[in-house]
Amino acid sequence: MSDELKKGLRGVPVGESSMSYIDGDAGRLIYNGYDIADLAKNASFEEVLYLLWEGQLPTQEELDAFADSMASERAVEEETLETLRILAEEDENAMAALRSGVSTLSASEPEVDADPEDRGAARRKGRRITAKIPTILANYDRFRRGEEAIEPRENLSHAGNFLYMLTGEEPGDVAEETFDMALILHADHGFNASTFTTLVVSSTLADMYSAVTAGIGALSGPLHGGANQDVIEVLLELDESEMDPLEWVKAKTEAGERLPGWGHGVYNTKDPRANILQEKLEDLTAEDGETKWLDYTTTIEKYLTEEKGLPEKGIAPNVDFYSGSVYYKLGIPVDMYTPIFAMSRVSGWVGHILEYTEDNKLIRPRGRYIGPKDQKVTPIDQR
Repeated sequence: MSDELKKGLRGVPVGESSMSYIDGDAGRLIYNGYDIADLAKNASFEEVLYLLWEGQLPTQEELDAFADSMASERAVEEETLETLRILAEEDENAMAALRSGVSTLSASEPEVDADPEDRGAARRKGRRITAKIPTILANYDRFRRGEEAIEPRENLSHAGNFLYMLTGEEPGDVAEETFDMALILHADHGFNASTFTTLVVSSTLADMYSAVTAGIGALSGPLHGGANQDVIEVLLELDESEMDPLEWVKAKTEAGERLPGWGHGVYNTKDPRANILQEKLEDLTAEDGETKWLDYTTTIEKYLTEEKGLPEKGIAPNVDFYSGSVYYKLGIPVDMYTPIFAMSRVSGWVGHILEYTEDNKLIRPRGRYIGPKDQKVTPIDQR
């Protein structure tokens, strides 16, 4: 075994998976053999969930049964809602509220004592968690705005129901389609930090709730899940400055500032998910007639691409560069951007857990000791 140290495990293969493939040089993302653009444009989030968990796209009959089972699990117990009310009163961070809310779900889990290696039970637990996260997030936001809880609706899609619960109104077709696509785009992305965290936890045969809660904790870190919020905060700064976007981005770059939403640990070219969200931002812009967010992002991208040549240096727009503006247009509160990332990525977490535990092995890396080895204890009264 090589003693070469790879701090952060960057680029180190630690397992095999058929769920997602990333070609960073070509800018491709594939789920179970299907290109992400093909899935985003021709499948629903529920279909992609089925694909990630079952390894194949469903038939219409399979999809109907799967979607119905998901929808029937959306409601949460009053104890979970009460926890969210308390956290809202304390103005808890939205990601922390989600982490706590998911943790309470195990108290009402009907299969809480199931064998940890029972894959059927694990799949059903994953389905319940995935179905309930939108209810947790929407009601937490309602509570902190002084509004009452709202019941989920079973006759809406996963994406449509969340937007309905958040606003109290059924979303329009473009909004629902856009958010559904956003969920698909964020569903899985290889062994990223949060996915690997869930695998470490589940490899101990801890239950699904422990693994997903740990994944949420990993995603909450600013080096992993917060860039979409950073992007919109920068664009809001531009908006409030009332500067021409071209002059603004020139001033920022000349001052040596690096803009969020550019560059990725895997992609050396434009993130394929960014292309899709750019198209949806164009659709939303055409629908409501407000052009400034599209103008801001396209102006910045054109300048950093054509004038600064960043893509030629392997620094190109990533998915967050356009998701921030898309979520803002959908009326989603800014501090909910990372939580809805978790709302999507839980599908990948569950899928990887199911896949990895088919042939489970405890994940136990080795650290290289660099401390002294021959020290002697001096009695405490002589120190």
